[in-house]
Amino acid sequence: MTLKSVIQCMDQLKQVHESLLVLSRKKTEALKSNDTSGLQQLLTQERKHVQAINKVEKQRVEAVVSWCEAQGLSTYEPTISRIIANLEGDAQSKLEAIYEEMLLVLSNLKQQEQLNAQLTKQSLQFINMSLDMLQPSLESVNYGGKSASSKNNKSKRSTFDSKA
Repeated sequence: MTLKSVIQCMDQLKQVHESLLVLSRKKTEALKSNDTSGLQQLLTQERKHVQAINKVEKQRVEAVVSWCEAQGLSTYEPTISRIIANLEGDAQSKLEAIYEEMLLVLSNLKQQEQLNAQLTKQSLQFINMSLDMLQPSLESVNYGGKSASSKNNKSKRSTFDSKA
C-alpha cells in the first residue's frame, strides 16, 4: 500500500469522528430536553459510527504496516507519527495536517462526551432524589411508638397503604 492509502484512511477516520461529534452534540441536546426516544435513536447511530471507526482503523493499521514494510522500517510500533518523521516535503505536511485535525476532533469529542456523562450523572441523581422523596421510610409512616403488632405487620405493609 502507498502513502495515499494511509492518508485516505486518516481522512475517513477524521470524517467519521466529526460525524460522531455532531451526534454527541445532538445527544447533549436530547439529554437537556429529556428526549428519551431521540436519545435511543442517537445511541443506535452512535453504535454504527463506532463500528465504522473500528473497520477504518483496521484498514489504517494495515496501510501503515504495509507502508513501513515497503520503506524497510520496523513494524514494531506502526504509527502515523513514525511515518511523519520519515517523510519530507508535501507528503509530510499533508499527513501532518490531517493528523493534527484528527487530534483536534478527538479532543472536542472527548470534551463533549465528558459533558454528556456529567449530564447523565446529574439526571440520575435527580431521579434518585425524587424517588427517595416519594418513598418515605416506614418508621416515619408510624406516629406512635413501636408495638409488637407493628413489627409483625411491617413485612406485609407496602409503602402506599390502600386503607389509609
